[in-house]
Amino acid sequence: MRICRLCVLAGALLVFSGRLGIAQDIEHRDYRPVTESMLQNPDPADWLSWRRTLDGHAYSPLDHITTENVDQLRLVWSWSLGEGSQQTTPLVHDGVMYIANPGEIVQAIEAATGEFIWEYRRDVAPPGDSFGGPPPGRAHRNIAIYEDKIYLNTADAHIIAINVGNGEVMWDTDVGQGVGFQYSSGSIIADGKVVSGLTGCGRYREESCYIVGLDARSGEEIWRTSTIAMPGEPGGDSWGDLPTMFRAGSDSWIPGSYDPVTRTLFHGTSQAKPWARAARGTDGDALYTNSTLALDPDTGEMKWYYQHLPGETLDMDEVFERIIVEYDDRRSVFTMGKMAVLWELDLGSGAFRNAYDLGYQTFADVDPGTGAVSYREGMIPELNKDVFWCPSTAGFKSWRAMSYHPGLETFFIPINLNCETAVFGPVDRVEGGGGTGPVRRTNHFHPQSDGELGEFLAMSMRTGEVRWRRRFQMPINSAALTTGGGLAFAGSWDRQIYAFDAGTGDILWETRLPQSVQGFLTTFAVNGKQYLAVPTGVGGASWAGMIPTQLIPEKRRPLGGNGLFVFTLPD
Repeated sequence: MRICRLCVLAGALLVFSGRLGIAQDIEHRDYRPVTESMLQNPDPADWLSWRRTLDGHAYSPLDHITTENVDQLRLVWSWSLGEGSQQTTPLVHDGVMYIANPGEIVQAIEAATGEFIWEYRRDVAPPGDSFGGPPPGRAHRNIAIYEDKIYLNTADAHIIAINVGNGEVMWDTDVGQGVGFQYSSGSIIADGKVVSGLTGCGRYREESCYIVGLDARSGEEIWRTSTIAMPGEPGGDSWGDLPTMFRAGSDSWIPGSYDPVTRTLFHGTSQAKPWARAARGTDGDALYTNSTLALDPDTGEMKWYYQHLPGETLDMDEVFERIIVEYDDRRSVFTMGKMAVLWELDLGSGAFRNAYDLGYQTFADVDPGTGAVSYREGMIPELNKDVFWCPSTAGFKSWRAMSYHPGLETFFIPINLNCETAVFGPVDRVEGGGGTGPVRRTNHFHPQSDGELGEFLAMSMRTGEVRWRRRFQMPINSAALTTGGGLAFAGSWDRQIYAFDAGTGDILWETRLPQSVQGFLTTFAVNGKQYLAVPTGVGGASWAGMIPTQLIPEKRRPLGGNGLFVFTLPD
């Protein structure tokens, strides 16, 4: 459905209105279709993929906003987003912004002025119990763009192609086939394929979780690759004698990365479900949970895998972004999961290269020479018995993705310092049941936190050395962004957006917004002028909900206020 209706800007700063139907069709402009070469080497003015480039850097070469002038940033327009859990990534191509709202709404907006162009609204009721998937608020971490289409992944596991010019549906593919799978993140585009991983994989059913590749033009499914090793297949014995129905989890709920040189996709997977080994009935590795998977974009064939946490048992996801880095004579894939260990793998083979532990986690030993992980004494939970560890199930690191600055060879990482006491309970093995398992949870400050939750740090790609860190009372609540102007950006639960000197960590600019900064910051240019887009929102799971409200109850954030705020320098 296409709708043009009164569009109320967040903060009641400005009001724009459009006629019934289409306010302004992009198809009447000289629209440039997005090509493979554009995705692989985007114009600095554009933000075409989830993390801008397919290698996952979240780095923009734009350098109009610098360490010298960032303190002059001013708000130029704002936009109200729909209700629900908000974690969006604004995309920009040729001066037009495309943004997903909670509730399966996509809008096209003039990126320089905030003028409304068109809206797609699906108007479908949210699914029910997700069994470990997203809540029914239907967050969308990202959409994708390719040729003349915007691709929206839905909470009931459809992928919908929307005409970039007018918001009309071009095709709608039911990936999940109604069995209960979901999407909470969008797709990436790899050589004409729309590729994305499912969530909602905790339910006990015969169908396993998988990553799927569709033809970007037609929506036809080309391949699907299971993220769980089945009985009789390689790795199938890592689940012991559990039948297929009770091999749950391994959701791939964060978008992957793509290397066009080797034509390889890199996706992360999450933990097995239920979370505790004792509840799910395994004592082996439970492949391919908590792994990096390298896939062929044409067939979905698994080229290699690396399992970061074999047999994980404390909800320590390793599903998050995969970042491709080339340096010296090496090409590597980096990632960091909830336990805040930075992993480096050989891009071609998946061989272990390095593991840099920030030193905050308390439940495992990681061999820096081999990457082997061993649980410390008392850290494998027994049912109905207390266990204390750091981090909590929210993690030190989360979906709030890090950014890589290639010039500085540095990762910029949002961290939440927390710990947990938990009691894990049993789960009945019955068809249609399952889930994460019952957990009675008490949150704690980390012993090294001095009563503060938030941290933003710069970490050397080559050595794992922390070059600088900044502490905040409340969590850093957004993904990180870095730029050619020597800046790193991130936002807080406490409604602040910060610009840091990427070299020193000094805060050069900050301003307070109506709601928590949440989602994925982007930067773009229109007619040679650079802009910064900052999403705000509610939701965000226990990182943004249970932990700050329980541990620092005197702090509050508003009940609503999903929005987008766009800044630039004065003329």
